Amino acid sequence: MQNDLRKQQALEYHSKGKPGKIEVVPTKEAKTQRDLSLAYSPGVAEPCKEIAANKEDVYKYTAKGNLVAVISNGTAVLGLGDIGPEASKPVMEGKGVLFKIFADIDVFDIEVNEKDPEKFVQIVKALEPTFGGINLEDIKAPECFYIEKALKEQLSIPVMHDDQHGTAIISSAALLNALQVQKKKIDKVQFVINGAGAAAMACIQLYVALGAKPENFFVFDIKGPLHRGRTDLEEFKLKFANAKEDLTLDKALKGADVFVGLSVGNVVTIDMVKSMAKNPIVFAMANPDPEISWEDAIEARNDIIMATGRSDFPNQVNNVLGFPYIFRGALDVRATQINEAMKLAAVRALADLAKSPVPDIVNLAYNAKTITFGPDYIIPKPLDPRLLPTVAPAVARAAIDSGVAQQPITDWEAYESILNGRLGLENQVLRVIGAKARRDPKRIVFAEADNIKVLKAIQIIMDEGIGYPILLGDENKIRELARSNGIGLEGLPIFDSHSDSMEEKRKQYGELFFNKRQRKGVNYYESRKMMRDRNYFAYMMVEAGDADAAIAGPSKNYPDTIRPALQCIGTEEGVKKLAGMYLMLTKKGPLFLGDTTVNFNPTAEELADITLTVAREVRNFNIIPRIAMLSYSNFGTSNSPEARLVAEARRIVKERMPSLIVDGEMQASVAFSKDIMKENYPFSELVDKEVNTLIFPNLASGNIAYNLLKEVGAADAIGPILLGLKKSVHVLQLGSSVRSIVNMATIAIVDAQLKSQAATAEMIRRSPWWKQLKKNKM
Repeated sequence: MQNDLRKQQALEYHSKGKPGKIEVVPTKEAKTQRDLSLAYSPGVAEPCKEIAANKEDVYKYTAKGNLVAVISNGTAVLGLGDIGPEASKPVMEGKGVLFKIFADIDVFDIEVNEKDPEKFVQIVKALEPTFGGINLEDIKAPECFYIEKALKEQLSIPVMHDDQHGTAIISSAALLNALQVQKKKIDKVQFVINGAGAAAMACIQLYVALGAKPENFFVFDIKGPLHRGRTDLEEFKLKFANAKEDLTLDKALKGADVFVGLSVGNVVTIDMVKSMAKNPIVFAMANPDPEISWEDAIEARNDIIMATGRSDFPNQVNNVLGFPYIFRGALDVRATQINEAMKLAAVRALADLAKSPVPDIVNLAYNAKTITFGPDYIIPKPLDPRLLPTVAPAVARAAIDSGVAQQPITDWEAYESILNGRLGLENQVLRVIGAKARRDPKRIVFAEADNIKVLKAIQIIMDEGIGYPILLGDENKIRELARSNGIGLEGLPIFDSHSDSMEEKRKQYGELFFNKRQRKGVNYYESRKMMRDRNYFAYMMVEAGDADAAIAGPSKNYPDTIRPALQCIGTEEGVKKLAGMYLMLTKKGPLFLGDTTVNFNPTAEELADITLTVAREVRNFNIIPRIAMLSYSNFGTSNSPEARLVAEARRIVKERMPSLIVDGEMQASVAFSKDIMKENYPFSELVDKEVNTLIFPNLASGNIAYNLLKEVGAADAIGPILLGLKKSVHVLQLGSSVRSIVNMATIAIVDAQLKSQAATAEMIRRSPWWKQLKKNKM
């Protein structure tokens, strides 16, 4: 059932709304008659004439310079084999998505119904006028070698077969660092390579370019070892045919320094790894099952450095570390090819990046205090925002130095700034949060599990490994709803707060609640009775430690779900006011909005509290808050009570936290216009800064703003994120989508992680031995 559901989810993902994953979006205004006359006839004739006079002007007047073709004939698609060009299209569209989100490169996917290598070359060659670069994908060997070689010779734009060179580049960077950690020299080590396909041979050739000796390789393919007696080997493989005819993999590995697997899973045993030389390096890159599992390899040797193609273990060799940034650098200097020098530059840039201090946002994503260079970190993480401004310039420089760049870059600082601006260093926030949640999943209770959207979200949460769901509601109703929608709930706890079986829990939670509220108008009988309410029950599960986070809604009114949370959980120390914050994912990066759901008309003091609470939460995302406090007035242009309130709130904030970047009162247009800010208000703390946090003067303005942004499609909204509670409790809005529920659950789990860490730190701080330790140090 689980596999059937995942299949259904994948099919729904690709078919819902507009089928597929990509679309063409105009980059110029096309709303008025004038716009249309410039976009097409008659205005379009002018750039046509300019390009006819000078072909290079095609880069000036069209999208060619940022456009890559992802081209396949569908003969070697993933692990599916020769499935044809139509069936390969979802993969090619997916590759286009990766180009766009990681390097802001536009893509047309082209699936070609041609297996003849020479005809395929001629088809692709005829497309050269359209594209700035060609990414060949999922073309079977040996044809892929000929096709890439022929196209590189005949075209004057960058061409790369990523299946070959992507793996080679990433694994080469990992190899350089692994050798450094293991204190070995590349020209001395003995290699065993299992696999002799396109990727494996590209790896070998790049290792040789880095200094490895051809005579130090033993290579195996599906027919056995590569040896001189074989008559089926291509010419370029012969110099690596060093094995004897009877050599086996286990014999080859005895005393070997490096094993590289690009073959099939589970062909290397613990004993084989034990037989390798001191401080061995094992890159088991078969997917989904590596040649030897991470656990077996680590069990075999404590001096090993291990890498795989999997994301659930350290040292993932992932092609997304390479191709987006290599093409970005090549396009930006209008390189005529991607040559050896450019590939080696990418290798060294990746290797060097792994040795530099890791930014907080990466530590956050992988749930680590400090990721540092060593056996478990020899290659950068895919979510590292430094990849684009590190690898692309290195590739661009190499293109210039090797003479293949037609448009050299002279101002490298400005170029790096442009790269950072393409995606925004902070725009990976949702991927980072998801990765962090998966690193340390928490128990999350859903108060309304008898809702089909909630059940679909729970399925995704389980599939993604984000958390451990606990379901509240009528068990029969929940199971029937799940069954009729093909949702598997095997192993998930389902509790009914009304059932007789929950009598003891209601009693336990009721007593805890009574102890909290006995002098606040609640008697003992009412405390027990209130535990039949699913929201109270869910929140008391969190308070009693039976769950780590709770999600309420989406069918009840927002205030009716917040009140029980305040009564059961209470506020964090120093928090006077709860606040609701939305995270809006915009093209410019994340934008945090508060307060959007809780406080109707806050006083200046309360608005200052809200601002500080929101700022603290933004920092939890490892983002430095840059806050605009909004009004209809700009720095005193209106002397109305509403404008003065915001100005006073800002004064209080600065008094309490002088280092916080915050200014106001100001209009939203001023907050987002650097020119207006600099020219008219040069004294502002926000001059030349990108505002990422907006504080609204009242609930009406905040609520209207986020709803407008969401409904007009200007941003994806995540929230409301409830701020100020002592433990992780969040409330869904009426009508929340499945995607919104999953996002909120992810936020809730990360919130639970942070609050658990804070509670542990507070417990340590208050312990007698800690106080004594501090006293001794003084």
